[in-house]
Amino acid sequence: MLNISIMQRYFITGIGTEVGKTVASAIITEALQADYWKPIQAGDLEYSDTHKVQNLITNSKTQFHENAYALNTPMSPHASAEIDSIEIKTENIKTPKTSNLLVVEGAGGILVPISNNETILNLINPSDKVILVSRHYLGSINHTLLSAEILKANGIHNVAILFNGEEHSTTESIIKKMAGFPILGRIDKESEITKKVVSKYAKQLEQSLKDF
Repeated sequence: MLNISIMQRYFITGIGTEVGKTVASAIITEALQADYWKPIQAGDLEYSDTHKVQNLITNSKTQFHENAYALNTPMSPHASAEIDSIEIKTENIKTPKTSNLLVVEGAGGILVPISNNETILNLINPSDKVILVSRHYLGSINHTLLSAEILKANGIHNVAILFNGEEHSTTESIIKKMAGFPILGRIDKESEITKKVVSKYAKQLEQSLKDF
């Protein structure tokens, strides 16, 4: 596990790729006026997830911390690191020093490899508040419940689920029942993600985040 700092970390992960982790991270960062950190960025270095979050929030308190690893190719971190002729080691990923709350955004899902023997799961501290972003698609129930079970099996129980995209009540109700984690809220499908949209959801989720 990573070094554990005294500040509260909110670790944002997802049930897979392209489920809305970065938008969720922007909303949660704005709601908490927290700092933001993406430990591993793979590809899109000129317009990274850090840049995207910077462009979506309006508060002046948030500080943005440098990636521990900035990789050139948009692939699984282990593969992107191999292309760059480096090896990712969790002992080299140090939580930034801050007196503020810290939003930490993972890469892909929790079992995405970062090396030959470690995954994104190894970046999560036992004290973290973990927010699992789920988006409805064929197979998303399975992916969400598998992610929930892996977190539980590794002693990570302080987890909330955040739904993203079009509402699907049947899917969401069975996930809520079987995963056993609270539902933080939902982000509806939006035609465009802007600062105004992020601010709207930040206000909606503010109380849920305080109660989490």
